[in-house]
Amino acid sequence: MTNEEIKQHISTVQPNGVFDETGEWLQVQVEVGEWKPFAQWLRNDALQMDFLFCLTCIDWSATATGKTLLTMVYHFTSTVFRHTIVVKVKLDRNNPEIETVSDCWRTAELHEREVFDLFGVKFLHHPDLRRLVLTDDFEGYPLRKDFEDPINMIKL
Repeated sequence: MTNEEIKQHISTVQPNGVFDETGEWLQVQVEVGEWKPFAQWLRNDALQMDFLFCLTCIDWSATATGKTLLTMVYHFTSTVFRHTIVVKVKLDRNNPEIETVSDCWRTAELHEREVFDLFGVKFLHHPDLRRLVLTDDFEGYPLRKDFEDPINMIKL
């Protein structure tokens, strides 16, 4: 499928999706409330996005407003059709929650734990959401831009 055909196909189930073709892969931004049904559709529909090869979070700095924004970024590919898309979901920075996709793609289980540990994103209905890298008593989220480490004097 071409990017245009993928866009048209996605638009049938995500009419509010915002597309961006400026990068290497087609990107679509969806609302957090629409994320889980859309993810299941990606996995099981004609697109057959059967491989989640990257899942991360980005803490964006908005210098004009002085606010930052958390965005989940998912990279999918179809091993059957060899097409790739990127899905972005903006989160509420004060209460970052999103549905887990570890039941759709097993690779998400550890990636989600890492994002939980380092950014503080809560993955709803995750089977084992606990710290992966940091100790249980560690305070804060070291990959957020507002993290301050008084011991090592790190300020982002």
